[in-house]
Amino acid sequence: MVLQRWLNLLLKLFVAPITVFTLITTSQASELEGHHMDSTPSVSEVLVRKHERRLYLMDGDDVVRSYRISLGDSPNGHKLSEGDERTPEGRYTLDWRNPNSDFHKSIHISYPNDKDRSLAHAWGLNPGGSIMIHGLPNNAGDMAFAYAGLDWTDGCIAVGNRDMDEIWQLVSDGTPIEILP
Repeated sequence: MVLQRWLNLLLKLFVAPITVFTLITTSQASELEGHHMDSTPSVSEVLVRKHERRLYLMDGDDVVRSYRISLGDSPNGHKLSEGDERTPEGRYTLDWRNPNSDFHKSIHISYPNDKDRSLAHAWGLNPGGSIMIHGLPNNAGDMAFAYAGLDWTDGCIAVGNRDMDEIWQLVSDGTPIEILP
């Protein structure tokens, strides 16, 4: 599985053109966008726009932070079952966190909800679970730059490690998250 993921990643690197922008880490990109401020903002909701590959920390209607994201290997459409490598769409809650995950920290998204379970069951499928917002794999090492701009997760929402540190600090357990197509 790990070897297959690395081979997929290397294949994407040779197929997808690498621009100067993909070599900028997500943290550097965030700083260039000017959304890192000195004061600690209040976060009332997390908003993800899959088609933009962006995660927004919201305070009411105001965007207080914005991050570049990576999604599942098959990002279009709502997650239906375990292994479909899609990122779910809908309203959920960030309900617990894992500082010792296989990735640089992770915050759990409450997928599947009752509607997700019912839909998967109607198709005779397992909806899966363990959908998280997380940083890069702990073993990324010198290859961390290669993840920028690629969809590589199994359905999770990934950000750079510095961005994950910031999200970890600003977002509380119980915060709602809306994931839009």
